Amino acid sequence: MLMSGPDNADMDFEAVKKQALEYREELLATKAALAPTDFGWYPYDTMANVFHLDALLSGPNREVLDEVAGGPVADIGGADGDFGFFLEQRLGCDVDLIDHGPTNFNQLRGAERLRTELGSRLGIHETDLDTQFRLPRDHYRAVFFLGILYHLKNPYYVLELLARHADLCFLSTRVAQLTPDHGTRLAGSPVAYLVHPTETNNDPTNFWIFSTAGLHRLLERTGWEVVDFTTVGCTEDSDPASPDRDERAFALLRSTRSAGAATR
Repeated sequence: MLMSGPDNADMDFEAVKKQALEYREELLATKAALAPTDFGWYPYDTMANVFHLDALLSGPNREVLDEVAGGPVADIGGADGDFGFFLEQRLGCDVDLIDHGPTNFNQLRGAERLRTELGSRLGIHETDLDTQFRLPRDHYRAVFFLGILYHLKNPYYVLELLARHADLCFLSTRVAQLTPDHGTRLAGSPVAYLVHPTETNNDPTNFWIFSTAGLHRLLERTGWEVVDFTTVGCTEDSDPASPDRDERAFALLRSTRSAGAATR
């Protein structure tokens, strides 16, 4: 059932996290009851990103979802759409799920099945981010862009496009401090490492893994102000290839180029 967003008084991120974890349990029960035989659900817990966002947001930014609730939002690379459905059904957002069918775990059948079951109005848009794509609408209050950047051939183009159409971006991506042979230190230099198709999780959709300095430089040059930033996982001597040396950056970004930026 579609529910309206909470009052602003309830929008501190601690309250949002509580709602998200409750919704995760409801969604898990829904998926278990549906038990599709023609496809499998995305196997990873995308709602767990709420813990990383909780660690990321500080000070006044813990109420940043005041700016998001009830407005247009894009969930980019959102798998089965779990987080997008939460934003719609608990925060009252108008959500576009943007993903690429051929590389989505179940070709977006999971998101489509949940949309029907939940009576949702969430838009599902098949979009190849490695093309000169267009977004479904001209303006978003926020985009959730979690775990996608290092899968893109042209991250500069995508971030620059998003900065023109979204006021806020919640971003996460893999970063690294050393080359895989640990012969070169990347940390502190504004660089990116281009992985071999079999080098990182044997996944040919992995491309650019930035140093944190490189990521900051990229964000600045594509029209984003870094408002909050943290890293998790292996935060000492991480590299682009080793599973036990996986470091992830999480960032809250504010556009300097969107329509919303012009009115601030």
